[in-house]
Parts: sequence; structure tokens; C-alpha cells
Amino acid sequence: MRDERHKIEQRVARVLEQRVRPAIHPESVPLVAVPLVAVAAWQVPGEPVPFEEAREAVYEPFAMGTAWGPAGGTTWFRAAGEVPTAWAGRRVEAWFDPGFTGGRPGNRAEALVHLPDGTPVTAADPRNRYVPVASRAAGGERMAFLIEAAFAPDVRTDRFRSPTPTPARTRTRTGDRRTAGGAPLRTFALADLAVPDEDVWHLPLDLEVLPQPAEELGEHDPRRHEIPRTLEQAPHMLDLGDVAGTAAGARGVLAEALARPAHAGAHTLSAVGHARLGTARVWPIREAERKAARAFARVLSLAREYPEFVFACSPARSYAWVRDSRPRLWAGITEAVASGQWAPVGAVWAEVDGGPPGGGALARQPVRGRPFFLDEFGVETRGVWLPDSSGCTAAYPQIARLAGTSRLLARKPSWNRKPSWNRTSSPPHRTFWWEGVDGSRILTRFPPGHTRGAVLSGREVARAVRGCHPDEGLGTRSPALLGGGGGPARGMPERARRPADPEGSAKVAVQHPDACSEAVREEYAGRADAPVWSGEPYPEPHRAARTSRAHERRARTSRAHERRARAGQDNRRGEHALREAELWATAAALHVPGYAYPHSGLDRLWKTVLPQRFHDTLPGSPIGRAHGEAGAEYARAAKELEALTAQALEAVSGAGRVEPWAYNAGPRDRTEVVRVPPLLADVLDPGLPRLSDGSAPVAVEVPACGSARVVPHATGRPPVRVTNRALDNGLVRVEMADDGTLGSVRDLVAGREVLAPGGRGDLLRLHGGLPSHGDARDLDGHRPHRYTDLLEGATIRIADDNPLLGALRVERTFGRGSRIVQTVAVRSGSRRVDFATEIDWHEADKTLEAAFPVDVRAERSTAEVPFGHVHRPTRTSTGWEAARFEAHGHRWVHIGENGYGVAVLGDSTCWYDVARTTREDGGTTTTVRLSLVRAPGAPGGPRARGPRADQGPHRLTYALLPGATVEDAVAEGYALNLPLRIGPGGAGVPPVVATDGSAAVVEAVKLADDGSGDVVVRLYESLGGHAATVLRPGFPAAGAVLADLLERPLTGPPPVMEDGGVPLALRPFQIVTVRLRRGGG
Repeated sequence: MRDERHKIEQRVARVLEQRVRPAIHPESVPLVAVPLVAVAAWQVPGEPVPFEEAREAVYEPFAMGTAWGPAGGTTWFRAAGEVPTAWAGRRVEAWFDPGFTGGRPGNRAEALVHLPDGTPVTAADPRNRYVPVASRAAGGERMAFLIEAAFAPDVRTDRFRSPTPTPARTRTRTGDRRTAGGAPLRTFALADLAVPDEDVWHLPLDLEVLPQPAEELGEHDPRRHEIPRTLEQAPHMLDLGDVAGTAAGARGVLAEALARPAHAGAHTLSAVGHARLGTARVWPIREAERKAARAFARVLSLAREYPEFVFACSPARSYAWVRDSRPRLWAGITEAVASGQWAPVGAVWAEVDGGPPGGGALARQPVRGRPFFLDEFGVETRGVWLPDSSGCTAAYPQIARLAGTSRLLARKPSWNRKPSWNRTSSPPHRTFWWEGVDGSRILTRFPPGHTRGAVLSGREVARAVRGCHPDEGLGTRSPALLGGGGGPARGMPERARRPADPEGSAKVAVQHPDACSEAVREEYAGRADAPVWSGEPYPEPHRAARTSRAHERRARTSRAHERRARAGQDNRRGEHALREAELWATAAALHVPGYAYPHSGLDRLWKTVLPQRFHDTLPGSPIGRAHGEAGAEYARAAKELEALTAQALEAVSGAGRVEPWAYNAGPRDRTEVVRVPPLLADVLDPGLPRLSDGSAPVAVEVPACGSARVVPHATGRPPVRVTNRALDNGLVRVEMADDGTLGSVRDLVAGREVLAPGGRGDLLRLHGGLPSHGDARDLDGHRPHRYTDLLEGATIRIADDNPLLGALRVERTFGRGSRIVQTVAVRSGSRRVDFATEIDWHEADKTLEAAFPVDVRAERSTAEVPFGHVHRPTRTSTGWEAARFEAHGHRWVHIGENGYGVAVLGDSTCWYDVARTTREDGGTTTTVRLSLVRAPGAPGGPRARGPRADQGPHRLTYALLPGATVEDAVAEGYALNLPLRIGPGGAGVPPVVATDGSAAVVEAVKLADDGSGDVVVRLYESLGGHAATVLRPGFPAAGAVLADLLERPLTGPPPVMEDGGVPLALRPFQIVTVRLRRGGG
């Protein structure tokens, strides 16, 4: 039999678009505003204003077809009308089109519709253009609306309905206030009252659902061919000149096919409304609050219309925004939660990228997120909900379990089987146990439909069922998230009613997500054949996301000729600044009577910084304005944290005292050379030899989490010797070539050359070319074939020549006026070679890397991840291995062979590549490349351009550590990222806490959030083995209990303190939170 399904579906689609949908509203009238004009408008002069201010503003007449909306602007519209008496007994809707383009919400014109008293009614966007007025009108009713319309231009594809397409390289100028301009770019097209014809409105929904069973039935099943014939008959029943009069007959033809039940074993899709609410992407951060309000208002409108409808949403930050600024909307949400139609889900404060954030920041997400839902709604969420995350760290299972959750739902390229996302290395299952680096497991589910926002069309349901085939025979239920960005539309719950049980189809059941999760858990619990995924996923299309917008991850320098500082506190340094502030504030609270621990200030700062870990803000794909706002948030947080730290240290060290002290916020005792600032060096000894910046090098020994007085003394170590091309401290000898690269790095302790024969260390390489997906997110495998090594024009001079510290300075210019200045330094007593790097970056479509070819045969690389490390193969024997050519690390990456290893450390670089080649002599060269900075075009999309992406100055430091073990890498990674703080004081800070051995690492020290005064210490095993340690508080402790991440006591007997310490037995990479009750004295 000929299969004419596609031909039939084409005809049905044309009938729908050209005849049926235009007939849905057979009667409409324009809204009439006061005073007798179609619509009145008020353009907000600046940032958005509250409803109360907009209500009192002066509105001007506004005609349909008039342009409005500068990029990023807000316009309020006032409209009123009267329901015609002839419409009595019928459903009446108001329809608005302020200039929608495309079929999806977000990145375009959107609006929140209010009643005159300020009550939000619903939102209007391309998928939701209607506002319910009356389900059964009396006729003659008057209604009025105040409409808050926002315009966030789509910088990737939107052409603003211009007859002349906007050049691709300038479209994203609308995403930055400095380049957007103030011209109105939208045209208000429609403001009508209308009466929908119910049968005509339902007919397209019936037709969209029915094709799905045919796709799932076998080729020889008669129903596979009956369904297309039924589809063909429906248009035949329509009189295209009288669609309204014949739609009921067409629906009757379809009713029988829709009514046939599915077989008993059909897969079930558990449908729930959903909204992906991000911090920023192609809209500024402040627009995220209004997006949450619009999505939530629409959900409440749908909930009133569809009693069976259930909605779930995760980020606590979005709820807090609405609670604080929209009390009427918040009251509606609270009622919906109580009724069961609204399901608070998830455990995070803000949707988070799992790659760059450190362990401390990831742990604070549930610490801030879960209590919010419990305090506001009395709901203790049971799962982590990450429907739109660019990366999932292997630490998630343990963090989730310690936060009191038992399951995870995620959706993003790192797990997606869709070809346009992970092309090679997609995990084979949709429901499985995910095993983290420590062995913890959590039940993990991915919606199977290759979409973050389902609409429940027939074809989509079929695709979802096919996506479950890898788990066939294991589970019978999968989640379906309706809505995605912008939240659900009215057609989604309508479609959910139709395919509830049709023959040949999956079953669709609207269900609370907790009920779905428990049903899945029951199916998978105790099954020996349940799939397990161990370790980390890999986000192929997001390889570059941790290098783009590099100044989100590091502090940017400022130029003297700039009127304002271009400081942006980076992700990692922000985390370390919070760690320091908490530690020293705890020390002050322990030792200084009357010192008030800044609970509220630290809580506010964590809640400020955590949203910047969003998967678009942090990886580097937002528009220029959002990127600038994130930088400003980081800068404000950094300033406040520095003030809190200074106040705490002044309290414990004594105000007015000026002797220099060294403060160590790291987890290891430190013996190293520090730079004492000029003024403190004068106090210490005016005759001390100085470095080029006026500081004085001094060797110090400082305990972990404590302090020590800075006292010049002889170290007994070999001095640093400096020549025009070499640095030698008796442990390592660095020889620089005339081109500014390292010609030799000799490990004098091991007696071997570190660099491979003929290799250049710190080789700066400039890669060009466009990736196949997103400019700011992706790197392609063809990248190594087109590059330029920066070998020309280097100038080299001695920067510092001191027995304790020697440095060479290398300067080079290249490309479009870019400039790099590197200070290569070694210190007495350390094999670490530092590369302090300043880059003034002006390239386009380029990536800058630093390469270290090492004479080591490394079968794998080892890289730090939150609360541990992971091993990654250096070979490319399989497609999966070849696809993972760029990976993320935190403070360090290590390569090694039996008996010898090398670590590369970084204070802000996040992604690296390790490649292995065989030389002519049979030896192996293992090359580590650090991605330093990029010049992407699009803020996420493949075509548009960001006019200032990553342009300007950057400052970062990376280091080479010869002869390193993983233990050395852990210690030096913390040392590079938490430099000793040199400051004035008169008394020291005794170590707040200490641990025995080298495996246990203290990650956080703070006072308990409940205000009890207990000291909370979070530590983890860092080397990947079982370890015993003793946590030794530097203050009288009356007792200790083990706690979860939310600082609640765990079940089981408390640890028994011995000699004032807490003995702990740790499994590999285990996270332990100890709550210490303070004693007297």
C-alpha cells in the first residue's frame, strides 16, 4: 500500500494555516480607550517602574500601527473597552499584538497585563496573545487594562520587521545600552476584543495530536493507514467558505479515532507545566524578574481555566523576586501551592552551570534554595531540578544527597541525544542512577523528547516515546515539561486532555512531579539491571563557554586613560573572597568580645553572587548589557567582601597597629616568599631590598586558617639567580628563548628536563575560524589546523633580581593591536614557575591558548572538579575520547607517568586540552593547553555578533609545577588562588581549625546560619582514597555533630571528641560538614 501520510499532512497543515486558524475569532471589535482613542501609551524614561507609578503617569494617544519600544525599553499601554450586548452568553477574550515576531517567547516583545487595581491578569507573548475577559459574558461589561510591555530584542535572528535585513555583525548592538540607540523598533499591531468559535479553536488541536499514533504503529498494522485516511476525511467535512458552520462535523470524524484506548503497556508521559527562568541571556538581568512575573501570571490564569493543570518551577531566586515586588501575584502563587496546582521543585537558589563554580558555591545553592521553599510554602523539595544547565559536574550526586534530595532532573546539551547538541558522546539512557566521584548515587531523569519545553503535539509525543527506547523494559514513565522558556501556553493543557489514552499512542497524564518521581523510583529501586552512569557528562557544544567572556571569571585590569574602572570580579575570585570573609569573621566572632558576625551581609552577598553562576551568564553567552551588569554585581560584591574581611582582621589583629602580618585563608600550612607592600616594608625594615613595584620579598611560614608575623630571616635555601634569559633557584632552572617562549625547564631535584625535545614552553597560540554552532559556546575539532604561534616581536628584560624572587618580563604585540605582557617568576624554595599575564585583547573570532609540551607519557590527565578530581584519557581511540578535546578544570590539571608528574595551575582559566603525540625518537610528548581568552561573535547563536565581547584588558596568572604529585597540585592550586594576605596588625589570629594529614581539605569555616554561634566546618577528602584525619578547632569546643549541607544534624551517633579534636574517617572525595558547639573560655 502506498504511504501517503506526508502528502495528507501537508494538505491538512495548509488548511489549518490558511482557513481554520483565521476563522477562530469570527467577531472582534477594537478596544476603545479613554479618552476615545484606540490605545494610550506612556514610554518609561529609563528603567522599569512599579505599577503604582505607571498608573499615575500621563498617557498620550497611541494609534495601531505606531512604532514603540527602544531596545531594552518599557512602554505602558492603557486600553479599555465594552463587551457588545450581542455577545451575551459567549466567551470573550482581549487580543494583543504589540509587535510579536516568531513563534516562541523571550528575546522579543512581551507584556504583563494588569487590571486597573494592579492585579496581574496574564502575560502576552507570541504564544499567548489572549487575555480572558469572560467565560460567559453578560454583555455590556466594561473592562480596562494597563499593559507593561517590554522589548528585549532577539540579537541572533530578529530583524525588527525591517524591510532591509540588519547586518549580522551589528545586530547584537541592540543588546548593549552603549550601542543600542533610542529608536522605536516595534510596531503595535492589534488590540481587540474577540469571540472565539470553540469548535474552530479545538479543531487544530485535534488534528495536531492524531498523527502521532500512526508514527508508532508497525508498517503492517492497519491502524497506521487508517489514521491518515481519517485525517484526510476531516478537511473534506469542512466547507472552506463556512469553516465555523462545519468545524463540528470535522471534529466528529476525528472523535472516534481519538477515543480508541491505548494498549495497557503504553509508555506514560507525566506532563507538568514548566518555565525555564534564567538570570540573563539576550535580556538584561533586571528583565529576568519581569520574565518570572509574566510566566507566573500566565500560569495562574491557566490554572483558573484548567483545574487539572499542575505547574512546576525551580529557581528560588525567581520566586523571591516576585515575592518582593509583586504582592498580588505572590498571593495567587501561595494559594495555588496550597491547592496542589503549583509545585515548588528543585533545590537551588538560581539555575546554575555545573562547570566553573567551585565546590563552595555549588554547596550554597541548596543551602539558599531549599530553605526558601520550606519557609515560604512549607514544602521540602526532594529533587534537584536543572532543566537548562550547560554542564553537570560529577560532584552533583553527593551534593544533592547531602542537601537532603534524592533525585535529579536535568536537560541540556551535555546529556541531549539531539544531533545538533552532543553529536558523539551522549549517554545512552534517559532514566538511570548517576554515580558521582565519591560513589554517591542519585536517580536521574531526562525528559526524552529532545526539547526543554514540550507542547505535546502528536509528533513530539512520538519522538519522546522513541527517545525512551534505550530504557525499554526498565521503566514505563517519563517526565514531559510543558512550556519551557516563557512558561506554558493554553494549547498545552488542551493537548494534554486529548492524547490521554488514544490507540497506538503513549499515555499522557498531567501529574505532580513528585508523584512521577516516586513512581519511577519504585520501578528502578532494587533492580540489578538498572543503568548506572559513573562520572561526568561532557557538553560538546559548550566547549568554549568557560573561556568566552573571560572577564566573568577573572578580575579585569583598568587603564589609566579610562574614565571608569573596568573591574569585574570573576567567578572564582568571588568564591574565594566569600571564603575569606567567612573565615576571618568567624575568627573575630570567636576571639573578640562584642564582634557581630555579619550573617545578613554574607547571606545577601551569597544571594547576589549565586545567580551569576547561571548557565548563560557565567559561560559567556549573554548580551553585552547583561555581561556588564554581571560585572558590576561582582565588583560591588568584591568591594563589600573586602570591607567585611578588613573589619574582621582589624578586630582580631588590633586597630592602629602597623606591624606586617601574613594571613592564610587556605587549607594548608604555607612556607613561601611573599611581597610585603611598600608602606609595611618601611615599617618592617626600610633597608630591605625592594622589587620593581616597591614591595619587599620576605619568606614566611603561616599555618592554615591562621596568621603569622612577617619577620625577615635567612631561609637557608639556595638564592634565586637571574640572567637575561634564565631563572635558577636550585630547584628548577628556566631558560627563555629569544622568541619569549621557554626553551628549557630543568627540574634540578629530579635531574630531568620537563619540556619535550624541541618543544617550547608557554607557547602562545592564536586559533582562528568559526565553530559550527555558537560562537561564544563552541569549539570545533578543526581548530588545530588554523593557528598562528606568537613568536615574533618579543622583548625580554629582567623584571626582578632578588635572592628570594627573580622574574623576567616578556612583552609582545600582535594581530589588531593586541598586547601581552608576561612576568615569568620563580621564588626561593619552590619549583613553581608563575606566569603573571596581562592581555589587552582586540581580536575577533580568535582563541588564545598557552601550551606546555611535556616529556611525559601520560595515559590520562587529572583535573580538579568541585570536591575532588576526575581522570580523563589522553588517547583518542574512540569517538567519545576524540570528541572530548576540551575539558574543564578548576585550580589545576595534572599529567604524569610512573614516578614523575607535572601540574599546570590557574587562578581563573577554566578549560584546557591535553593531547598526546609520538616523536620520531619513539618518545611521547603530552601537551597541556590552557584556553586563556576568546573573541566570540554571537552571544550564544551562530550568526550575530557581540560588539565588545571579551574586548579590552584581562589579568590572570597560571603556573607550571614540575615534579608534582596530585597532592602537590591540590596544595599549590589553593596557594595560587588564595594568596597570603599581608596586612597590618598587632596580634595574630590563631588557626581557627586545623586537620591532620594531607588528604583532608577544609573548604569552608563559618558560623551556623541559625544564629546559635556554632562553628560549621566543611571539609572533603581530596586525593581519592580512604583517609583518617582529626579536625582540631583552635577554640574550646564542647561537642561536635555531623550535619548535612543545610547544617542539620545527620542521623547516627555524634563523633566522640578526643583531646579536643574530632576524629574523622573519610572515604574517597567524601564531603563532611562538622558542626562544633563552642565551649567556655
